[in-house]
Amino acid sequence: MNNIHLEKLTWDTVDDVLKLKVSKEQKEFVAPNRDSMIDAYFALTEEEIPVFTFGIYLGKKPVGFLMIAYDVPWAEQYYNLPGGYYYIWRFMIDKRYQGNGYGRKALKLAVDFIKTSPNGKSEYCWLSYEPENEVARKLYLSFGFEEKKELWKEDQEIPAVYKL
Repeated sequence: MNNIHLEKLTWDTVDDVLKLKVSKEQKEFVAPNRDSMIDAYFALTEEEIPVFTFGIYLGKKPVGFLMIAYDVPWAEQYYNLPGGYYYIWRFMIDKRYQGNGYGRKALKLAVDFIKTSPNGKSEYCWLSYEPENEVARKLYLSFGFEEKKELWKEDQEIPAVYKL
């Protein structure tokens, strides 16, 4: 598992990451990676939101996808979170590689990247997940994220924050 690492996506690597999929049961919880790349493009070009897209790799083999943004306007709009937070916007491990601890290791690498303050210092990072996604909830809470259910509205994802 020491071979798990993040690589910024490039023209040469994006196609392999776009092929990664989650199981049928998880499709309602995770946007397809292609949609995530489109979201990243428009966030960056239309709203000037800094976005980082990474492949999660086991050696040279892509096993997942991770997308991090900084200071997204919907943090305050939907969840009353202050600006200046890093947001783990998308996170997935391909169905063939789940259950091996790669998600936990990749989450740690994501937080380590955020701690380098690529767009400025922040006290917290946050993410959100569907209320029915118990696997994601267990992972995030066991890692140290704290649910902010007081900010949650029934028709939205549950926000959770992590103190950096």
